[in-house]
Amino acid sequence: MSAIDKAKNKIEEVTGKAKEGVGNATGNESLENEGRDDQAKGNLKDAGEQVKDAGSKVKDAFKH
Repeated sequence: MSAIDKAKNKIEEVTGKAKEGVGNATGNESLENEGRDDQAKGNLKDAGEQVKDAGSKVKDAFKH
């Protein structure tokens, strides 16, 4: 996983956490849900990158 992708995913997660917190504090359910969605997207993208990394490692293992 590239460091840039990892950072982007983490930013999306942190931004989502902040939105969820603001939404919760202000009683704005829409913003709270949007924050949860952003967190889930960041986590999902991160998981996808980890799968790619694992596949690449397996592929490299068979080359040697």
